[in-house]
Amino acid sequence: MDITTVIGIIAGILALFLGFLWEGGHPESLFEKTALLIVIGGTFAAVAVSFPSSKLKQIPDALRHAFRRTDTDPYGMIDKIVDMATIARRNGVLALESEANELKEPFLRNGLLMVIDGTDPELTREIMELEIDAMERKREQQAKIFEAAGGYAPTMGIIGTVMGLIHVLSNLSDPGSLGPSIAVAFTATLYGVASANVFYLPIASKIKTASMEQVQMLELMLEGVLALQAGENPQLIRKKLTSFMLLEQENPRAKKVGTNAAE
Repeated sequence: MDITTVIGIIAGILALFLGFLWEGGHPESLFEKTALLIVIGGTFAAVAVSFPSSKLKQIPDALRHAFRRTDTDPYGMIDKIVDMATIARRNGVLALESEANELKEPFLRNGLLMVIDGTDPELTREIMELEIDAMERKREQQAKIFEAAGGYAPTMGIIGTVMGLIHVLSNLSDPGSLGPSIAVAFTATLYGVASANVFYLPIASKIKTASMEQVQMLELMLEGVLALQAGENPQLIRKKLTSFMLLEQENPRAKKVGTNAAE
């Protein structure tokens, strides 16, 4: 689990709560079950209307992706690819079959198996790029779900506040209770804005960031597989992939954009 995500959410909630107490507020006034039901239930309903069920089923996977720690070691991956290139240069690509079957990365394993099977380099590139694009589109769609929730939640909070004010104004027989009743009504707005900016929108950003890191690793594997298939010198492959990583860190996906523009 990525502990920074958990710490960030908890720190955001604590900052709001402690700031409220610092100003002399009472803890019990922040907990209003009716406002919570309106904001959470209304946000969920709006998201359910906005996306098909096939996309909503991806929410658990999106949360796992957001809270999971991404152990990306590009230079370790470069070492692994260079070692396999050395084996292929000495004994031929067929010698990599046992190495490929032991790889934990499905993307790299499938790419190597295509090389071993003698797949055309252009077809190998096309298939692997399609896999990268499919993964990227999936993560982008997952991020959009949480971005939509972040847009709906504050609106649902305002709706809850308006509903509360309607109830307050319809009972003006007790002027002394107006202040507390109005405060309760505005709790819904607090829930809506807080949930959007502490949870929904940050989770969407986390999914996008993790997706960019994953794409960077997959493109590194793609370039490594193609270099290995071309029979390039292992040390030249190392220099090429190291330069590729530096380029990607400065301008993510710049290499792919340049390739598409050239086409």
